[in-house]
Formats: sequence, C-alpha cells, structure tokens
Amino acid sequence: MRNDGSSGPGGAQVLAKHINISASKTRRVVDQIRYRPYEQAPMILEFMPHRACYPVSQLVPPAAANASRTSGLSKAKPFASGAEVGKGTPSKRLRPRAQGRAYPVRKHTRHAAIVVRHGHM
Repeated sequence: MRNDGSSGPGGAQVLAKHINISASKTRRVVDQIRYRPYEQAPMILEFMPHRACYPVSQLVPPAAANASRTSGLSKAKPFASGAEVGKGTPSKRLRPRAQGRAYPVRKHTRHAAIVVRHGHM
C-alpha cells in the first residue's frame, strides 16, 4: 500500500498494488464505495460477501488519514471521489507437464486506488 498526497489540489490518494483478485470482482466492490462518505464506506465493505472487500477495506482508513494530513480535510467529511482498479504486473510461474516439459502460467494482479477529495461530484 502506498500513500501519495499528489492527487491534485484538495485531495489525497492511496494505492494498493498487486492484489491477487480479478478486476471485475474488485471493481464491483470499489463501485459501491465511490462517492460515499467516510462513515459509510467501512460499513458497506464489512457486510458485503465478496473476497475483494478485505483489501479494499484496508485502503479506506489510510485514505481518510492522508486526506486530513495533507489537505486539511476533517475525517468526518471526506469521501471517495475516485476509486479505480487497474491492471497490475502478472506473476509468472511454471507448471509441470508431461515428459519433463514446463508450461508458463501467468497469474494476473490488480492495482486499486482510492482518491479522497472534499466537496461533491
């Protein structure tokens, strides 16, 4: 996880890299917390039955803390103005096959980012 206050004026960004879940499964979780206040986001993620909720829920408190530290936003107000999932680097493995051969297997990873800004859409 990387904290980066360089998301622009009045905002803060937190980035989680190399999440081992597919993009569509992560996006359906991230779409639920986009444009939500800070108080609602952890509750939504806690009660959703998806595996991607845990890595995304670990991004919410650092994003609010980073917004209050870098931009002076209070923790009661910030909301996720941008939440996105991007393509990560694949981890490469070898799978044993017949007659001593090996086939490459690429396990795809994702990067998830939450941008917190003050104000409304």
